[in-house]
Parts: sequence; C-alpha cells; structure tokens
Amino acid sequence: MDMITSQANNVKIYLQAAHNAAVLASCSGSPGKAQRSSGPDNALVRAKNLTRLPPITRGLSLKVQEGGKEKEEEAALAEFHKKIKEAFEVFDHESNNTVDVREIGTIVRSLGCCPNEGELHDLIAEVEEEEPTGYIRFEKFLPVMTNVLLERRYRPVPEDILLRAFEVLDPAKRGFLSKEELIKYMTEEGEPFSQEEMEEMLSAAIDPESNSIHYKDYITMMVIDEN
Repeated sequence: MDMITSQANNVKIYLQAAHNAAVLASCSGSPGKAQRSSGPDNALVRAKNLTRLPPITRGLSLKVQEGGKEKEEEAALAEFHKKIKEAFEVFDHESNNTVDVREIGTIVRSLGCCPNEGELHDLIAEVEEEEPTGYIRFEKFLPVMTNVLLERRYRPVPEDILLRAFEVLDPAKRGFLSKEELIKYMTEEGEPFSQEEMEEMLSAAIDPESNSIHYKDYITMMVIDEN
C-alpha cells in the first residue's frame, strides 16, 4: 500500500465516524426517527452538532479501572449499555429491537469507534444470524458492542496523524482540498466510498462557499477526543 492510499484510508475512516456521529446528533431523539441533517449549509457550523451527542460519542471517557469496586464496574457497564441502546433505537424503525444490517456501521462509528471496512465486516459477521436475514437483533449486538467499547477497539485516528494524512493529500500545503480532489481520493484510493456515501460525506465536510474542505479547521471541530 503506497503513502497516498494509506493516508486516504485514514481520512476516510475519520470522515465516516465524524459524519455518522453528526447524523445521530441531527436526529429527533425518538426511536425509528433517524433523518439526515437539513441545518445550516456551512460545514463548520454543522460540525458543532457533534457536541450535542452523549459523551461516549466523543471518546470513551468512562473507563473501568482495574481493581475498582464492583459497583463502579456495574455502573460503567450500565452506562455503556444505555449508550448502545440509545444509538441502536435511533435506527429501530419498527420498534422491534432490530435494525437493518446496513446501519451497523453508522451505529458503531457514532459510539466513538472507527473501524475500517474490513473490521466492520468482521464485526457484522459476529452479530448476524447463522442464516443472515438482513437485520441485526439488539440482544446479539449488545454484548459484542459492549466488548468493543470495554476493549477500546477501533480507536480513532489521533489528531496529529489525521493532520499528516490530509497534508500528504495536499502536497502544495494550501491547507485545503477542493471538492474534486476529495472525491478523487475518496473514490479512487484505498477502500472506495459508494456514490451514496460520497454524497453524504461531501454534504457534511465541504464548505459550500469555497467548495472545498479546510481540513485544519474541520479536524479541530470534528476530532473525536479519547481523553
């Protein structure tokens, strides 16, 4: 894998997580009511929606400490379960404790995890039925996702590494990528976005006034804090 492909993949993982979190932030909060944001056009203003999410979506601030009291561990698990259930219910359109398998990536990334497409495929295989139905049951998803959070799997790309990734894609060091450049890197390098994914990423990342992404400002707004 060459440098451009590697760094393009880092940017993709980040954009997916940031966008998926913003999607949940724009939801009404009622189960089965997930909708795309129709807020202000300015990408940096929309990015602030991320701060409206529960704390877990900006990093795993709640940790189970070794040697801690049993009650503290139980409280931590209960908090994880609550956040997982809240994210799951947003996409449970039939209110029957199931979601479309295609929504699992959005749910996982909204909880502060940044799996690549291969890792997401493996995770879905863990929670699917023996004979896949196209839907994931909450009772199968909950224990698997709880372990993911406890083990801190699929950790976000650190801010400094993410900045270097954008800079590799911007050899002229302009501080921004045009819409056309972003489309090229996101669809031609590494794990390609689908057309639908690309449209969603552009709606969240591109500043419509300049038709570009000023990545330093965008990273500052959207980076997922692990501390």
